[in-house]
Amino acid sequence: MNKTIEIQSLSIGYPTKKGTKVVAENIHATINEGELTCLLGTNGIGKSTLLRTLSAFQPKLSGKICIQGKELESYTDSELSHIIGVVLTDRLEIRNMTAEELIGLGRSPYTGFWGSLSKQDKEIVQRAIAQIHIEDLAQRMVETLSDGERQKVMIAKALAQETPVIFLDEPTAFLDFPSKVEIMQLLHRLSRDTGKTIFLSTHDLELALQIADKLWVMDKTHGLTVGTPEDLSLNGDLSTFFARKGITFDMETGLFRVENEYTRQVKLLGEGRLCTMACKALARNGIFAGPEVDSDITIEAGEKEYIVYRSNNSPLSVTTIEELLLGIEN
Repeated sequence: MNKTIEIQSLSIGYPTKKGTKVVAENIHATINEGELTCLLGTNGIGKSTLLRTLSAFQPKLSGKICIQGKELESYTDSELSHIIGVVLTDRLEIRNMTAEELIGLGRSPYTGFWGSLSKQDKEIVQRAIAQIHIEDLAQRMVETLSDGERQKVMIAKALAQETPVIFLDEPTAFLDFPSKVEIMQLLHRLSRDTGKTIFLSTHDLELALQIADKLWVMDKTHGLTVGTPEDLSLNGDLSTFFARKGITFDMETGLFRVENEYTRQVKLLGEGRLCTMACKALARNGIFAGPEVDSDITIEAGEKEYIVYRSNNSPLSVTTIEELLLGIEN
């Protein structure tokens, strides 16, 4: 697999009134073609600074950034527009323009901003629209699009630019959960189908863990750690970086979960979906449930109902979690 981006001994930061603020230093990493890489880290850690530096929007402090074997600063602005496409998170206020016309602006590096699109340019725009599956949005006015639809259009614009590298800053910000999943799956598919190097910053940790090929995890103590989600799970890095009070990293699933505080216990017998959902609901309510628990309340989870056995009371049959929770309180 070819390396598209190579970073060596990179330090990043920005000027302040008191001098240069170093955000991160001694960064070593590579990004391969055909991969989706997600940049993770807490607020203020420097994700945006790193992304802007890689995009040549701001200068590095020291070190080396090579894209396709050539140092970043040796590219002219015109050359960079043929190498890097950038999708920002800002909500652009664009009016009186169709989605297709906006996507067509992705051809600006080849035509000039006000240049007319050739037949070939128009074919490239239509191909980008087809790759994102937004044919139904092409003639819509941009101001009528939802946040998720507009994000798809901006990604299509980046595709129309025909660059081997696409950087995205928080592409799932402002989106509802189904739209977040759709955009992340779309980007992963595009990296595979087109062979492009797609690199994005995100706060959507759970989605990144399930969809990204590689993670870049920024941390004040450890700097930048790079690896597949699975390798970072197995070696404990993810648990170290993101575990907080009330949050634990599940080594079996490779995902984070809320750690509940328990004030009671009940005996829970059974298996399958009803048992799993009962255990989840009880934990949320501060009740630890398990087959080994010694309690005056026993719950049997069957295929379609729960039977609650309480001391000095007749067995209670319920079919919903809401009824179950009420049943163990009464």
